[in-house]
Amino acid sequence: MNILKMIEQYREEEEQLKWEGTFAEYLEIVKEKPWVAQSSHSRVYNMINDQGSETINGKKRYKFFSNELFGLEEALERLIEEYFHPAAKRLDVRKRILLLMGPVSGGKSTLVSLLKRGMEAYSRTDRGAVYAIKGCPMHEDPLHLIPLHLREEFYKEYGIRIEGNLSPLNTMRLEEEYGGRIEDVRVERIFFSEDKRVGIGTFSPSDPKSQDIADLTGSIDFSTIAEYGSESDPRAYRFDGELNKANRGLMEFQEMLKCDEKFLWHLLSLTQEGNFKAGRFALISADEMIVAHTNETEYRSFIANKKNEALHSRIIVMPVPYNLKLSEEEKIYEKMINESDVADVHIAPHTLKVAAMFTILTRLKEPKRGDIDLIKKMRLYDGESVEGFNTADVEQLMKEYQDEGMGGIDPRYVINRISSTIIRKEVASINALDVLRSLKEGLDQHASITNELREKYLNFISAARKEYDNIAKKEVQKAFVYSYEESAKTLMDNYLDNVEAYCNKSKLRDPLTGEEISPDEKLMRSIEEQIGISENAKKAFREEILIRISAYARKGKRFDYQSHDRLREAIQQKLFADLKDIVKITTSSKTPDEQQLKKINEVVARLIDDYGYNSVSANELLRYVGSLLNR
Repeated sequence: MNILKMIEQYREEEEQLKWEGTFAEYLEIVKEKPWVAQSSHSRVYNMINDQGSETINGKKRYKFFSNELFGLEEALERLIEEYFHPAAKRLDVRKRILLLMGPVSGGKSTLVSLLKRGMEAYSRTDRGAVYAIKGCPMHEDPLHLIPLHLREEFYKEYGIRIEGNLSPLNTMRLEEEYGGRIEDVRVERIFFSEDKRVGIGTFSPSDPKSQDIADLTGSIDFSTIAEYGSESDPRAYRFDGELNKANRGLMEFQEMLKCDEKFLWHLLSLTQEGNFKAGRFALISADEMIVAHTNETEYRSFIANKKNEALHSRIIVMPVPYNLKLSEEEKIYEKMINESDVADVHIAPHTLKVAAMFTILTRLKEPKRGDIDLIKKMRLYDGESVEGFNTADVEQLMKEYQDEGMGGIDPRYVINRISSTIIRKEVASINALDVLRSLKEGLDQHASITNELREKYLNFISAARKEYDNIAKKEVQKAFVYSYEESAKTLMDNYLDNVEAYCNKSKLRDPLTGEEISPDEKLMRSIEEQIGISENAKKAFREEILIRISAYARKGKRFDYQSHDRLREAIQQKLFADLKDIVKITTSSKTPDEQQLKKINEVVARLIDDYGYNSVSANELLRYVGSLLNR
């Protein structure tokens, strides 16, 4: 299907969604689908909730955010459960401004943008349908037409509470256009659109001296004063401020605390009473969720000012820290690169992971416990199993600092350095060393980094480099193993046979001679030593393996190479250790012989086919590992 056909199909779908009728007909819709009369807060919550959620590693992940925001599960869960959900239930938090506070490039703007785009799409669905009085510049709720004295009866019949009064303009139109006949007032379905200024508003502060309050609340149309004779005639007023246009939906205050105070005071009655003052009219009702964002420094300055106390109590602050999970940070970079014009450049495996290591290390705070360093903490936060630590330890670490993640390097800096690497290298491939080098060079150009912080960050780059050295050596050594999985399984089976004989105090039978032989202690220890199993601990470790084998057997499963993480690691390291000399000689030879050259070509092919390298990055990796092994 070409693009013009898709546009035509979209236009047809939009035509089918349109609806227009009388208020009487609208009431029939309300009776059948009461959710069309929901509040703006309820609509936002249902929009998120309708897409569902899943629990991963004990953390609730809302699918609405899953492809755009990474590593913020806890912050998002708190936001939804402590603000959106109770606000949707008409509890008092709906009368608060939602202020997202966090470091630059931490996801605040992305979060608000997601809510806006989500609301636009949701208003086109049956569950998110929105209806308004036709011709109203504020897309007013048709239920405001119900007189105050009848609203209790309306609630008893429909189960819907009506809040807010009919606007001055629609009060006049009701009398003049419809002769007071509420049932005849025309109602239409509307679709939220930030571009068309329907249900979504955005206010951004500019120069306080030149910015007019009309940007928020609308203004008098002086060209119509002669026609209507009075500034208090609602027809002589432009209801085109951001608060007017965001009615029924969402209003974003960008950098709210940079606003002049006169703009903030307008939010007091809007949040608490659901109305605001505009022109020479009575208070105008508005139903909209107000979302603002700021950084921590500005927020601290704001609350320190006693003049802002009245606004403090009308704000709910939701911290949005940086992501602290390594694998999630990697996803952020992948997303940002895929959205750029360099998405076709080959990025060698582990490049983004190593960059993410540096970034996460800058955000973590030193553990108060002496038995753990930042590298281990980073791994634990990412859900890796670290010997000697469990889930309770991770929870304890997370409680040590309330503000962890509110500082450190932002993702934009890292992407800028990756971009710089791609442009400067002028090849179709970059690797982890290229990016680490660029990150190091960029620290000198980062205006906000002090000399002390720079030294600290250089140490983190060194730590990330050491981690990469280990990854690179393992990657090459794995590629050197012919039929690696088969070799590993054979070694595993051999080890398990010996462990079973050792624990049962029995003998093994030599497959060639048929004679009985004792368990091969040398073989078992050569494997166990790879993961630090001491002589004293070997018996307990072997018995644990035997118990695990029995447990698998009872369930009708076979204990294999993938069944025990630590044993698998030990088998891998044993194979690597046996291969080290071969790898060293082959990768470092400047003039490899025919046999070595054949082996190198096999390894390069395996790195390309099985591990995601291209020919350039595979050869770079081999040269680097050769230099490491020769040090």
